[in-house]
Amino acid sequence: MANLARRDGGVSAPLTSIFPSFFSDVDRLFNEDMFMMPMSMRRQIEMNVPSVNIRDREKDYLIEVAAPGMRKEDFNIDMEQGVLTISSQKEDEKTEDKESYHKREYNYSSFSRSFTLPENLRPEEIKAHYENGILSLTVPKKQEQEKPKQRIKID
Repeated sequence: MANLARRDGGVSAPLTSIFPSFFSDVDRLFNEDMFMMPMSMRRQIEMNVPSVNIRDREKDYLIEVAAPGMRKEDFNIDMEQGVLTISSQKEDEKTEDKESYHKREYNYSSFSRSFTLPENLRPEEIKAHYENGILSLTVPKKQEQEKPKQRIKID
């Protein structure tokens, strides 16, 4: 009975748990490990995927991908069944030889972004340009042809 607390508002002795380490481990799991891991993974993914702006203009769409530090040769742009995919794979290797040590660093980064395009486009006329860390794609829209008006005769 020493582990019971009074509920009548009176002064009670502090509770002692039978499983103190079990509950502290569960609390730590929910407060730190379980929720911090996805956040850190999300930050890592966001660091590798470049930001994209899409502008709907009168005659075309402009897609801008922020990818500084890359070259135009690093990109792959594919169009298949109405889906535009922009991807990149980049590998860097740095080697430094000194008298007392040999240092080799590897860096690998990749990303892929896909966009389902509307049907009113001309995919064969998509143009891409890379300058100052921005990959710009111009996706022309089909020109809507005015349908001629026709008078219908009433019988």
